[in-house]
Amino acid sequence: MLYFFQQVLNGLHSGALYALLAFGYVLTNGILHRTNLAYGALFAFCGQTMILTAAFGYQVLWLTLLAAVALGILLLLSEASRIAADTHDLWLPPMLAQPIVFAQGATFKATLTLIQLIDCAVVVAAIALASWAFARSSFGRCWRAVSDDPKAAAMCGVDVRAVFRHAVLFGGFCAALAGVMAGLYYGNVSFGSGLVYGLKILFVTAVGGYLSPPRAALGAAVFGMAESLWAGYFPVEWRDAWMYLFLVTTLILIGAGRDTGKIA
Repeated sequence: MLYFFQQVLNGLHSGALYALLAFGYVLTNGILHRTNLAYGALFAFCGQTMILTAAFGYQVLWLTLLAAVALGILLLLSEASRIAADTHDLWLPPMLAQPIVFAQGATFKATLTLIQLIDCAVVVAAIALASWAFARSSFGRCWRAVSDDPKAAAMCGVDVRAVFRHAVLFGGFCAALAGVMAGLYYGNVSFGSGLVYGLKILFVTAVGGYLSPPRAALGAAVFGMAESLWAGYFPVEWRDAWMYLFLVTTLILIGAGRDTGKIA
């Protein structure tokens, strides 16, 4: 039972990162209505920039600042970070790794580290504040209007361009914050991790839809929990393959019914 509880605790942290990414992705994709693969690149780019700054100071930032001008270009982001790191993976030493015991038995303790708790608290606070603002602010109402029908929203006086800019800005901030927190916890954000995270968030949000960022965040948190439980009880090398298979199958089954409902 304690082992299961440990996997649940591990899932809280990974689910928090997925939830933050999903919230920001839906903010952007709900307006674009297009697949945005640069979102994962931004996540990895910000994590790499934080690691490079911690490892070398500001001497190498000129290499990454050039890429910041073109955040939508995945290859430019990855290559700039790779060049700045001299093609080597840089690892930060463990930070705030003191274990916090939640339950213990005779031979096993269920713990989370201090950095995991801080990451979870930051994500919960950020999503709660953003969800409250999204539900009560004029931006949230304008976002829903533009997401539903941008031309009708424009005829009603909504500044569609301003809503688009703010949505991309807030969504990018979520990706940047998640990248920094992932770098602080794992000590490294590899050059291919942005694509992996981006694809997972793409499928998770596609299953849940792009109409509600809080609902997307909740679904992504559940996905992170399921991923952690798989890693605890099944072969970890098959984890991503089965998770992708599950997401694709769910997308096919749910997506068909959802599209039929819209047509009706």
